[in-house]
Amino acid sequence: IKASMWAKALVCLVYGDLITWLANQCRPYEVNKGATEAMIEKWEERLIDELDTVRNMRLGKVNNNFKKIVKDFASLELTGEQKPKVGIVGEIYIKYAPLGNNNLEKFLADEGCEVVVPGLFGFLYYTLDAGLVDYDLYGGNKKSTFITKVFMKLMRYIEKNMIKAIKDNSNFVPMGKLEEAKKLVEGYVGHGNKMGEGWLLTAEMLELCHMGVHNIVCAQPFGCLPNHIVGKGMIRKIKQEHPEANIVSIDYDPGASKVNQENRIKLMLANASGVEEKIS
Repeated sequence: IKASMWAKALVCLVYGDLITWLANQCRPYEVNKGATEAMIEKWEERLIDELDTVRNMRLGKVNNNFKKIVKDFASLELTGEQKPKVGIVGEIYIKYAPLGNNNLEKFLADEGCEVVVPGLFGFLYYTLDAGLVDYDLYGGNKKSTFITKVFMKLMRYIEKNMIKAIKDNSNFVPMGKLEEAKKLVEGYVGHGNKMGEGWLLTAEMLELCHMGVHNIVCAQPFGCLPNHIVGKGMIRKIKQEHPEANIVSIDYDPGASKVNQENRIKLMLANASGVEEKIS
């Protein structure tokens, strides 16, 4: 695979994360219904055209687009009301795919929530970090390890500029930093834990708590034991350190009852108002 293809894949991933992150903070509050989707389509078409040219994947161009994207979403007219925020974490497929989680994001939106979903950028970073941990523990190829470190440094640079663009050009809440999320799991799970979603799943729940998103749905496949250990298995520990956390673990399986899944989430949402009152 050519280097330009890897560069395009990384840039597409970052743009997608940024647009999704901003859209989730606009969609529940838009005054003109459909304005958020129209903004997403506008930038999708523009970026697809741009990415046909290699020079448009240069960091300067990408950083400039960050600012333009944020400013455009910040220009949308919003109501200013506050809705309960609900984070979604879990196994990589079940977390993002509507087919796998029975349209979880739409269900939460219909229930009057603002959905908060950590981006795919973090999963890529975690995957690369796992390789470095393996090298420290067991040894390995020095050349590939060096390349991985350089690539991760590039990712941190891109992340820094994306967060800066949000802070400097809007009132949107920025995403957390990957290195800080990694530090949060110390005392919970080891960084050598890389089965399933490894330490990342626990880190995302802790990160959401630190961001003020106390209501969390941990979406998991029924038979994935490693995922249950770092997800459902960590809920009690997280609640001990963060009593305000309102977390529910939901198993998604072809044989599972959608009604039962939604009822458990509704029960969590019923508790959400009480949690917010205690915090305030």
